[in-house]
Amino acid sequence: MKRKIELLAPGGDLDSIKAAIVAGADAIYCGLNKFNARNRATNIELEDLRGIISLAHRHDCQIFLTINILIVESEFKALVALLNSLVNSNIDGVIVQDFGLFYLLSKYFKTLKIHASTQVTTHNEGQIKFLRKLSVTRVNLSRELNLNEIKALALVGHDNHIESEVFVHGSNCISFSGLCYISSVHEGKSGNRGRCSQPCREQYLTTPEGMNFPLNLKDNSAFNDLEALYAAGVDSVKIEGRVKKFHYVYTVVSAWRRLLDDFYNSKDSSTDDADLYRVFNRDFTNSFLQGDINKDMYIDNPRDNSAQHYAEIAGCLTDEGLDQVKKELHDTKTRIIMAVKDKIKELSIAKSPIRISFTGASGGPLKVLVTTVDSCFEVSSDTTLVPARDGSSRSGTSTRQLDHESLKQRLGSLHETEYFIEELDLNALQEGLFLPFNELTSIKKRIIFVLNGAKEKIEPIEIPQLRERSLRDQGVHESTVSLSVLISSRQQLELCSKTGAELFFQLPNCFKADYSEFVELFIENPQITPWFPAVLIGKDYTAAVDILKRARPKRIVTNNTGIAYAACELEIAWIAGPYLNTVNSFSLLCLKEEFNCSGAFISNELSQRQIKNIVAPQDFKLYYSIYHPIVLMTSRQCLVHQVEGCDKRRIDEDCLRECTRSSSIMNLKDVPLFIDKSVGCYHRIFNDHNFLNTEIVCDFPGMFSSFCIDLTDIETQTEVEVDRARIIEGFESFLNGNFDSKQELEKMIHPTTNGQYKKGI
Repeated sequence: MKRKIELLAPGGDLDSIKAAIVAGADAIYCGLNKFNARNRATNIELEDLRGIISLAHRHDCQIFLTINILIVESEFKALVALLNSLVNSNIDGVIVQDFGLFYLLSKYFKTLKIHASTQVTTHNEGQIKFLRKLSVTRVNLSRELNLNEIKALALVGHDNHIESEVFVHGSNCISFSGLCYISSVHEGKSGNRGRCSQPCREQYLTTPEGMNFPLNLKDNSAFNDLEALYAAGVDSVKIEGRVKKFHYVYTVVSAWRRLLDDFYNSKDSSTDDADLYRVFNRDFTNSFLQGDINKDMYIDNPRDNSAQHYAEIAGCLTDEGLDQVKKELHDTKTRIIMAVKDKIKELSIAKSPIRISFTGASGGPLKVLVTTVDSCFEVSSDTTLVPARDGSSRSGTSTRQLDHESLKQRLGSLHETEYFIEELDLNALQEGLFLPFNELTSIKKRIIFVLNGAKEKIEPIEIPQLRERSLRDQGVHESTVSLSVLISSRQQLELCSKTGAELFFQLPNCFKADYSEFVELFIENPQITPWFPAVLIGKDYTAAVDILKRARPKRIVTNNTGIAYAACELEIAWIAGPYLNTVNSFSLLCLKEEFNCSGAFISNELSQRQIKNIVAPQDFKLYYSIYHPIVLMTSRQCLVHQVEGCDKRRIDEDCLRECTRSSSIMNLKDVPLFIDKSVGCYHRIFNDHNFLNTEIVCDFPGMFSSFCIDLTDIETQTEVEVDRARIIEGFESFLNGNFDSKQELEKMIHPTTNGQYKKGI
């Protein structure tokens, strides 16, 4: 018999959850109104969660809760309250992005299964091992991976007791998840907080290639790749769509349910994906999965493509023909909506009733029979019932008799489960009897234990308060705050002789077959700190680890947790880079305690107010990038195809290693976005103005050990009037207390922005 692959469906609201259940989903992921990465979805209320879990479980369906955003310092009290509630529910897993939350779950809430969100951007074997140390049981792999890459990671996952989950239907992001900051920078709506405004779907001024939506990808569909996914060892196939309506969820889940069932029954896998085109889509592509990243993955229209698709099939692309197709699709959609409403109308998330009957006589135990809709069970007291006494007895004490009111009060917390007490039956209980309070409490706990699926109730956990520690506390004087400089070429190494600043050297995403030049660079220049990028896939990750092993640098900066894991194993000191999205104290504690991290950059997405209460662990240094070109997104796609065009229709290895192109697009607000493709790097989009934030130096004296400036070659609208050596001198002067240098820096580098420091996330 073939092993089963889980069919995982989206549940943006209650009707979508019900639709996914009746369509045959094995599991559903949904979010509450807080702490989840789809704020545009309706989401569900906490008080409804138990009923949703109960409904799903009655239909052999699991519920996973999304808590997949970055958590700011002020939210931990509310977050811990939520976790204390979840540990006493029957939730099947929580989906997580934030390192601080990973830490709390693995340390204090060990009964909750942890899934790593797509926002973690998992794409190499080191990252899976990193997540295993945080007790993760499942990882959602990056959407950009191909089948061979997925197969390799699924195998590593299974070796480390981690399941693999792959998106198979729905929206494609142009950027690697977790590394898109365009909405955050331009509108103060961070994708890492579930507030993405989808600027990649927006219209831009027409490009030289004649495109108006140059960042808009077709939707993902792996409908014809099931056998390959099965062979790759994938454990769960995931449908995207928590902002979609219930009829969409039902249609897509039903199609995949039929596909999977036919596959299990050894029937020919259906290639008929007609139903998928009858609901919202931007046309479909499976090119990431096939490893064929090409120009045809784009579509120059972000709206529903259904009518266009069926009009092309029918050969009626006239206005009249399109109108007729739209009418037919509308009628079909209406029929689907009515049919699904009929299917889900009887599904209820109301709590299930229980009937409790009490039996007992003086000198015997109290017997309690609990009857639910599906079963019944009995518990008994360990001590015997005795006559109740009133205050006139010789002892002068009174004991309240067991009656309807007292038992209702003692058992009141049963209402905190998935059940409610419909009836208390005392007809078989002798009147005037007493049982000690602790015995009634024990009976109540045993009832809850059984009702809660044989799980003990866990008492609320209070996490420790972290004490603020400045550099002065650690014996470091504020004036020792240092400057660090990020460079990316050997030509820039001349700066070494002209500055006392620490030099970070940025490595590429992709390496040539012979990457010895980097090994030699770090061996010959031990004062240079390697800076590893956020994305390292397959053999490029292997090459990066080999560079670590051969060069053995004193320490590194890494934006990739796979490299962090390797550095920890090799006992090489490492600093968490700014694209690891560290935004709270518990994230820092996680990195230090679990992976021996020596320091971390605080995310540039945070505002002054959000940074204020972050506490660094003991012997741990904080870094901050005060000047840099702002990366808005990083993509595995070619971003030039839709703008200026390219002779190649698809990306190959030479493109990644050799291509150097730059371009720009302009949005309808006349704000340009700068596209850069550097040697060995993925395509990136940069903001028009560079980031410059000198305010933080004065706002947080003693908090940061080092401030970093990025002097890599990226062309934006920010003009630099002097050479790099003069820029370094200006920043060094400023950090040494010459605050007049601030005005000089702003004259040398302009225009700039520190909008993220004002807006936050």
